[in-house]
Amino acid sequence: MTTAVPLRLPAHLDHPFSPQGRLDPYPAYDWLRSHAPVHYDTMARLWLVTGHADCAAVLRDRAFSAAAGQRGRARGEELPPSMLTTDPPDHTRLRTPGQSLLGPAAIASVAAEIAGDVDDLLERLAGETVVDAVEEIGGPLATSVFLRLFGLAESDRRTFTQLAQAASINLDPLAGPQIAALGRSAMGELSRFLDAHCAVARPSPLSRLAADDRLTRPETLGVLGLAVVGGWRPLAETVGNALYWLLPRPRVLALLREGGDGAARTVMDELLRLEAPIPFTARVALRNVRLPGGEVPEGARVLAVLAAANRDPAVFARPGELVPDRTPNPHLAFGAGPHFCLGAQLVRQTGALLLARLAERFPAASLADSRPSWAATLVPRRLRALPVNLGGGDGR
Repeated sequence: MTTAVPLRLPAHLDHPFSPQGRLDPYPAYDWLRSHAPVHYDTMARLWLVTGHADCAAVLRDRAFSAAAGQRGRARGEELPPSMLTTDPPDHTRLRTPGQSLLGPAAIASVAAEIAGDVDDLLERLAGETVVDAVEEIGGPLATSVFLRLFGLAESDRRTFTQLAQAASINLDPLAGPQIAALGRSAMGELSRFLDAHCAVARPSPLSRLAADDRLTRPETLGVLGLAVVGGWRPLAETVGNALYWLLPRPRVLALLREGGDGAARTVMDELLRLEAPIPFTARVALRNVRLPGGEVPEGARVLAVLAAANRDPAVFARPGELVPDRTPNPHLAFGAGPHFCLGAQLVRQTGALLLARLAERFPAASLADSRPSWAATLVPRRLRALPVNLGGGDGR
């Protein structure tokens, strides 16, 4: 049933976008998915879509425009050209060269170096007892990955990390005007940094993209900027989110140690289903559209709530539990349709590698705080910190 009149959540549930509701939005998502999977939300002034079938339809149907969705959140300001800010056929024209940055061949070209970076990171942690997985594992790993992709030197680490952190403000579609302005300014600084490196980049996925004459320089910078904003922070936060679920479950840690690459990737997909850093994505309806859960009108600004869809009991048995051998796993953490995340393989592969090697290196690792706190941000879904006790041992 489509709800076009004000909808009230039960008194015991906080709105998922309220400061308190952001800490644990899933009870509200569950209620909305059951009672009003397609409805206009008066707080967000958007249509919220929470069922898996509804979200998948929004992501795949060209009646929903990603470009218009991004223009709506930019408050009328000009957006840099990228896969996120365009629809087919322009989206396809940009995405095809983007494969040279994040496609399978690009990831394969730096896979050995990234594996070495993971081992080096874990080696540096070996002398520690308690570490913050958010600041000391997730962030450094994400930066190492992007230094490899962009052919940057280790001396660029600090500058790149600062710029990536500042530009990541742009992830939040409901950020206030002042915060949004800071994000746009940071994006400009990041673009200038990347522009300077395009001219002198060492052989790398970035240098191959920069040499592609199918793109103008602003288009190249748009693709690179999107890779950072849509890839660096989500990859960094994926680590903490995954360990939050993983470390209290010794049986799953044992599976990571013993099950090989295939088991690690299956577990990684399940962890992404449960706690994806990007919980929703924006679209605008170009005409009246009837979804499985209701109808949205032409011109409607729509949020496909991926975090709610990923726990839909109509698709996932035991939706709120970690099921390490869940196959198939049709989660929407990377979206679906034409805008399926180009960096999905990178996140899956890097995350699985890190978790498997951490489980092997630190077999007694555990959460040092049984109740770590979630940040009161909408995007990305992230922990403020995740203290991890490495167990004082080395599994090698």
